[in-house]
Amino acid sequence: MPDAHAFLQNLALVLCTAAITTVLFQRLRQPVVFGYLLAGMIVGPHTPIPLAADEGMVRTLSELGVILLMFSLGLEFRLRRVVQVAATSGIAALFETSMMLGLGYLVGQLFGWTPIESIFTGAMVAISSTTIIARALAEQDVRGRLTEIVFGILIVEDLIAILLVAVLTAVAAGGGITPEGLGLTAIRLLTFLVGLIGFGLLLVPRLIRTVIKLDRDETTLVATIGICFAAALLALTFGYSVALGAFIAGSLVAESGESVRIEQFVHPVRDMFVAIFFVSVGMLIDPGVIVAHAGAVVALTVLVITGKVLAVSAGSFLTGNGLRSSVQAGMSLAQIGEFSFIIAAVGLAAGATRDFLYPVAVAVSAITTLATPWLIRGAGPVAMWVDRKLPRPLQTTAALYGSWIERMRSAPPQAGRSRVRGLVRVLFIDAVLLGVVIIGAAAERGRFTVMLTEWLGISEILAFAVVIAGAVIVAIPLLIGIFRSARRLGFILAVRALPHAGRRAVDFAGAPRRALVAILQLAMLLLVAVLLLAITQPFLPLYPGFALVFIVIVLLGAVLWKSALNLQGHAQAGAEMIVSALASQVLDDETDAMMRTMENVALMLPGLGDPEVVRIAVNSPAVERTLAELNIRGLTGATVLAITRGGLTVEGETQSQVGVPSGREQLHVGDVIALAGSHESIRAARALLVPANPVWDRRESAPPVAET
Repeated sequence: MPDAHAFLQNLALVLCTAAITTVLFQRLRQPVVFGYLLAGMIVGPHTPIPLAADEGMVRTLSELGVILLMFSLGLEFRLRRVVQVAATSGIAALFETSMMLGLGYLVGQLFGWTPIESIFTGAMVAISSTTIIARALAEQDVRGRLTEIVFGILIVEDLIAILLVAVLTAVAAGGGITPEGLGLTAIRLLTFLVGLIGFGLLLVPRLIRTVIKLDRDETTLVATIGICFAAALLALTFGYSVALGAFIAGSLVAESGESVRIEQFVHPVRDMFVAIFFVSVGMLIDPGVIVAHAGAVVALTVLVITGKVLAVSAGSFLTGNGLRSSVQAGMSLAQIGEFSFIIAAVGLAAGATRDFLYPVAVAVSAITTLATPWLIRGAGPVAMWVDRKLPRPLQTTAALYGSWIERMRSAPPQAGRSRVRGLVRVLFIDAVLLGVVIIGAAAERGRFTVMLTEWLGISEILAFAVVIAGAVIVAIPLLIGIFRSARRLGFILAVRALPHAGRRAVDFAGAPRRALVAILQLAMLLLVAVLLLAITQPFLPLYPGFALVFIVIVLLGAVLWKSALNLQGHAQAGAEMIVSALASQVLDDETDAMMRTMENVALMLPGLGDPEVVRIAVNSPAVERTLAELNIRGLTGATVLAITRGGLTVEGETQSQVGVPSGREQLHVGDVIALAGSHESIRAARALLVPANPVWDRRESAPPVAET
């Protein structure tokens, strides 16, 4: 029984060491993940401590932690919700991974690594760690909309990671990247997902409901864990990640409607094996390699944190999430983990990369893992700081953008849907052809130069210039087509949210529609540019691609700024209209009239969302506080359009004062605040302003509006 004894010895060593370090870090009020990583370093082979666990055995146990963690995550996301979240988060994930692929390749080239090593570096830093993020969010009890955004992006990232592993395996083996190979890999993945989900929906929910009827807790636990590992094994058999199979199994079990009960059984088992996973990561930390490649570790760590924060925040905001939620999502995803190890191991096993790249990936993962809890904790203050530092026109645009996307998504189907599909198809074809031109000109420029030199008898420099000029001439119509398609597509989508008034009517929605078109065009062109950059970067010199993306951002940013200025005037006009219309209604307690006034404002000045009014009660937490102190926009995403002040008594007479808000404006009992933004942001702002049991001060002249 030597193997059984060795297993018991390793398990006892790992768990006892982890228990000690976990208790220590809890007493120090630090995240327990730090304790697990320290325990891994203590029992690992790279530190001079006379304790050593079998690395292979611990890694096998840690795989169980990944499987159980992904299964428990799947229990919280029913398949319909997964599809909805992934559909909105897919663009953000695609934008972020493409940007990180290009930046990672750039860093590898700056350190003098080979092109293949640079490609693997870009792939390593592109994928965040589901395991680490889930643990950090659970420790800090983060829930709600933020978790939906984060896990939606992670789901798509995992699918992209699977595709990357398949492609990089072919590259490392010398097979290269071919359109046929990419298409076949995507078709195989789609077929596997459709088959597993389709068959699972027919069988798993019914099976779970049957087991639940037996009313035996241990039977329920064994059955659900069995389904979890069966799906993970099936995914592994087909060449995919066990994490993907386990997540789908959790979602299938959740379709039974018994996910809450099952979670209670799974969580204790999951927590033990997740702890072993983090210990296994700590065992891979080699201080010697970190010191030898300290520059690369620091550079990649800075890249992962800053790059992912910016890329995820931008992608999440452009897909319709609020500024605060987007910044929080970016700071939550600023690390790498298990997929990065897999990608680095593929290159190392095939001999495509040198030995240093794998430990560098582990070191970067460990450092970013240590930073993750602090980043999540500081995400809220950072988001509020970003909101405060934005110029006022951009603040207004950011606050209203979410309501525009909300209206665009809820708009009824129209005949223009075929035009949208057609423009998307044209945009995609132009982008693909542009990529082909760039890669073709870069890969074959030497051959074309020699041919022109022999045929025309010109110098090599002139022939090279002719080749580049020819590629530019071919690319210009494609670039123009991409810009036009993005512009038209942005306008069609903007009209869905803000319909045109027609030729004979005054177009009150012109200013917000122009701002929305500018943002949508910026989003589409950025996505196309970043995707092309990620694909073509290995074939181009280091800087031209990034310079082109920067130029696109500057030009479209100027257009956006002009539109934001016009929108600010539109919002100012709406604020003045609200103040004027509500001035008498506040004193006369015309609640229904105030509601109708806001409806009329929404009709006359569309683009302000669906403005709503909230009256400040005597026990409201907002009384005698300024708008800057409350930071309503930073905390909720809603913007305060106007404040109508009534009921102030001066020398025995009731007077009405009105004000267009500024950050220094102080709120008083009886103030009626007009809020604009998405429905979700207005609900959050109302919760911030209205107490649970509002009380009206009877000394004031007017009773409250029904506390909305």
